[in-house]
Amino acid sequence: MKYFLGYDLGSSSVKAALLEADSGKPVAAAFSPASEMKIHAPRPGFAEQDPDHWWQELVQATKHLHQKFPFDKNEIGAIGISYQMHGLVCLDKDNLPLRPAIIWCDSRAVRYGSEAFDGLGHGFCLEHFLNAPGNFTASKLKWVKENEPDIFAKTVRILLPGDYIALKMTGEAVTTVSGLSEGIFWDYKENGIATA
Repeated sequence: MKYFLGYDLGSSSVKAALLEADSGKPVAAAFSPASEMKIHAPRPGFAEQDPDHWWQELVQATKHLHQKFPFDKNEIGAIGISYQMHGLVCLDKDNLPLRPAIIWCDSRAVRYGSEAFDGLGHGFCLEHFLNAPGNFTASKLKWVKENEPDIFAKTVRILLPGDYIALKMTGEAVTTVSGLSEGIFWDYKENGIATA
C-alpha cells in the first residue's frame, strides 16, 4: 500500500485527492466538473441532483487525478468518501435511482420534521436522536411517502449520497452509524436503528 485516495462529493463538484499512506502528504488533487454541478429546483424550496451525475463526475475527477499523477490502482490502500449530508437517494430492486436525490439545501420536508418533533415529543427526540428531525433525511423520506407514493412503493432501499457512491464502487449497500444518525435513523438511547 502506497497511497490513500479520498473523495469529497459536494453539491458543486467532486474532489479527488491522493495522499502518501505513510506520511499523509498530499500527492495530487483534482476535481470535476470544471464549473459547478447543476442543482435542479423544479419548485421553490426544492433542490435535487442526479445521483448518476455524481458518479460520472467522480469518474472524471479520478481520470484528472491520474493524469496529474499516474498511479496503479493496486497501490491504493484505502478509499475515503466525504459527502454532502442529509441527501436522500431512493433506489429500486436493481439499485437504480427512482428519482433525483433530494439534497441538503432542499427545504420541502421541514414541515414533516416539525410534525415528527412535536408528535414524538421534543424530549424523546433529543434523548433518542440527540437532535430534532428538522429537514434531515428521514423527513425527506416522509415527504416522498406522502407526495410520491408510487416512488415510495418501488423504493427498496434508501442511501445517503456518499453511501450511493460506495455502492457504485463496491456493489454493496452499506452505511455507518454516523450516516444513520445524520438522517435521524439511529436511536442513541437504544443503540440501534430508530423505530419511532
